[in-house]
Amino acid sequence: MSVQKVMIVGAGLMGSGIAQICAQAGIQANLYDFAQEALEKAMINIEWSVGKFIEKGKLSEDKETILGRIEVIKDIHAASGVDLAVEAVFENIDVKQEIFRQLDRECSAKTLIASNTSAIPITELAAVTRRPEKILGLHFF
Repeated sequence: MSVQKVMIVGAGLMGSGIAQICAQAGIQANLYDFAQEALEKAMINIEWSVGKFIEKGKLSEDKETILGRIEVIKDIHAASGVDLAVEAVFENIDVKQEIFRQLDRECSAKTLIASNTSAIPITELAAVTRRPEKILGLHFF
């Protein structure tokens, strides 16, 4: 399976970092958070970080091209067209399970759904979906 489009749920430090890494790798990244302020802060931080990488010669593409691969999403329904959805919210099992329920409803049958959790068993998140075989742990950084 080739991953061309990723949705990241949670625009905090981890979620925004995942969106940035995807964009730098040439992958379209949809960044979703229920808090508009978190999305705005994430984009400011990503723009600064990408600029620093370019300044240091670590990236050869221009900033606009990389940032153009990140789309701020205000509705989780946008998950329907992604190859991979990554949950990256704070470590609360109830919140994470609700996000997994929503992603399970919105994502196509082929979509893999991942969690960036460092503490919650993936099986407990997979249990609330209809596709436990397509749920995985994907811990960045």
